[in-house]
Amino acid sequence: MADHHWNKSIDRRGMLECMGWAGTGTLFALAGGIEASMTLDQAVAATPGPGGSKVPPIRPFSFLQISDTHIGFKKAANPDVVGTLKETIAKVRALAVQPDFIVHTGDITHLATPEQFDTAQQLLAELNLPIHFIPGEHDIVDGTNPQLYLDRFGKGTKGEGWYSFDVNGAHFIALVNVVRLAEKGMGSLGADQLAWLKDDVAHLSASTPIIVLSHFPLWPLFPEWGWGTADGMQALTLLKRFASVTALNGHIHQIQQKTEGRMVFHAGRSTAYPQPAPGVGPGPGPLLVPPAELRSAIGMSSLLVRQSQLPLAIIDRTLAG
Repeated sequence: MADHHWNKSIDRRGMLECMGWAGTGTLFALAGGIEASMTLDQAVAATPGPGGSKVPPIRPFSFLQISDTHIGFKKAANPDVVGTLKETIAKVRALAVQPDFIVHTGDITHLATPEQFDTAQQLLAELNLPIHFIPGEHDIVDGTNPQLYLDRFGKGTKGEGWYSFDVNGAHFIALVNVVRLAEKGMGSLGADQLAWLKDDVAHLSASTPIIVLSHFPLWPLFPEWGWGTADGMQALTLLKRFASVTALNGHIHQIQQKTEGRMVFHAGRSTAYPQPAPGVGPGPGPLLVPPAELRSAIGMSSLLVRQSQLPLAIIDRTLAG
């Protein structure tokens, strides 16, 4: 497994030190490239295309999204992020149907130190599954240098860590939007990455299911708090011709969803602590809740997919459940 399968208006380091982002766990299953709700057993038995469609069958598979594990964070919102990550790992290992692989959508660490990367890698190895990584802004040394992340998790990637891969007929695109922040702390992709993306998808059939991974949301979820990507619409325009596009992100530590045409956007819940809802309170950051309520406010979401015109079904499960 390649290593990459295992990143304002206020001072960036100060923001990183006062903000903490934890882990998202989301289980995905894909069958035929069109999203809908069903059990995984049903997905395995599904036939390709209603009415004998000639769309080539795609073997159903599942994957787990985790994000914002922020190893190294020790403040009041959750002084034991290692502990809640271990709880998440235990829940994943207890799943009746194990995912085929995992994607980690950034902020592996809190301050991008070698020790924090070591701890995260050792913990995540307990999942015993292949892992595909992208960086979060907390994984970038001094806010500008992704080299430590690239040396550890980005070997074989392009540029500052972007890449793509294919699984059973589906095309995954891992984007990096955390190295150069735009106005109000939003993410940005940059001309080189957008040019690579255009070339990456040029040969694909419009029927190919597309899954896009990013740390910051690609859609303007709440730009006033930096919850978006300044040039995200340029990337999404390149993907408009595809019949099924699912964009997954971390960074905001809560369930937020949007459907626009044939694109579904999903931001997952944290496994360490919640964030305020968009626009509620003075700004983003760890939302302090009573310790007894923490595990009822954090957790993971399972998402199942089949060949159907129905929308994605997401089942949210807290760590307390």
